[in-house]
Amino acid sequence: MDGYLGSYATLGLLLLVSVLFFVMAFTANRVLRPGRPAEPPGKRASYECGLDPVGGDWAQMQIRYYVYAYLYVLFAVEAVFLFPWAVVFDRPGFGLVTVVEMAIFVAVLALGILYAWRRNILRWT
Repeated sequence: MDGYLGSYATLGLLLLVSVLFFVMAFTANRVLRPGRPAEPPGKRASYECGLDPVGGDWAQMQIRYYVYAYLYVLFAVEAVFLFPWAVVFDRPGFGLVTVVEMAIFVAVLALGILYAWRRNILRWT
């Protein structure tokens, strides 16, 4: 398939084959499955390492775990932005501009940490 639309024809053919494969797989699943699947006793019970479940299924978590996880992900992702800055910093014409931009970026990070510290979010009790 050459020409301007050749690559689109290849893409269209690939999409058509993938849709046909998807439809055939689900059709085969519907045809080959049992008419009325068995429901053995205990199928929907909780599984705890081979032991019988103890207690109810309601477990309440404290929000601080999620706050710690969110803060970690937030600052870890923002720390990744420091690497491209370090690469661009030594190029000609980027010196002062990149320093000012990174100072603003680090100031926003510092404000976030200061806010979390002042609200006692980082205190583990």
